[in-house]
Amino acid sequence: MANKTNEDETDHEIFGEATRWEVVRADADDDRTWLAESPVCSLLQLHQIAHVGRMWASVPFEVIRSEASGTFALVVLDGEGETMIDGRWRTVTKGDICLLPAFAPTAIRAKKGATWHFAWVRYEEARETSPILSSNSPVIHRGLVKPLSYAIAGLAAEMEQEKDEPAMLHHWIELIHGFVARAARPYQGDDRLWRVWREVEQDLARDWSLADLEKIAHLGQEHLRRLTNQQLGRSPIQQITHLRMRRAVSRLTTSEDKVETIAREVGYDNPFTFSNAFKRWTGKRPSDFRELGN
Repeated sequence: MANKTNEDETDHEIFGEATRWEVVRADADDDRTWLAESPVCSLLQLHQIAHVGRMWASVPFEVIRSEASGTFALVVLDGEGETMIDGRWRTVTKGDICLLPAFAPTAIRAKKGATWHFAWVRYEEARETSPILSSNSPVIHRGLVKPLSYAIAGLAAEMEQEKDEPAMLHHWIELIHGFVARAARPYQGDDRLWRVWREVEQDLARDWSLADLEKIAHLGQEHLRRLTNQQLGRSPIQQITHLRMRRAVSRLTTSEDKVETIAREVGYDNPFTFSNAFKRWTGKRPSDFRELGN
């Protein structure tokens, strides 16, 4: 389910009249027929998610992409369908978690005589970054699949509310991304930066410098920059800001502490600087974000 810009003559989408879907997308400009009426939640972009959804499909449903521009995570909730692996269609059944890698062919379809109920998360990842799934081949394993369906349903229900509450949207999105990250963890490469970001998260109020990060990682600054950009698509300083904004969103939605207090907890002595940074990352100022969540 990649963007139209990545399609060539081999790409196609066939849905059929019996196919039903429930989708939340990140990009209002993605006007494909099956996405055009779905609600837009720009906060999905914080995790490079293009769209999430649940689908009930039967023959002739089929989606083929010659090259997906992001990891595609699919869980089978009921029935069975098929996905293409090494040039052959493979059946996936209830309880299967299927992870299809970025920048590789992607193909899924319904099977004759069966209604296929599945949920998915579609990422939009840049080539210069490490995708959430670092495996070069599709991965299928058994797991607990209902939590992802519940989280997507929760996000979709929240989008139907008359009042936009970004705090609640944030919680659902964290659950969705967390599910996929956990499912992909055994197939991720060696993360030499894990120790760095764990220490940063434990002390976000600290005035972190590249020299500090270099000492923790035991890497030169240039090597540190290159690895962080490859794995996260951000510079080390941008990653610190990302962690601070995530913590700030959590604090704003789970506490009644003043914005100034939260700003200091995440490393901003100046509340105005914090407010500007928060707006750049979430589209709203901290006070507005909290007000909408109450």
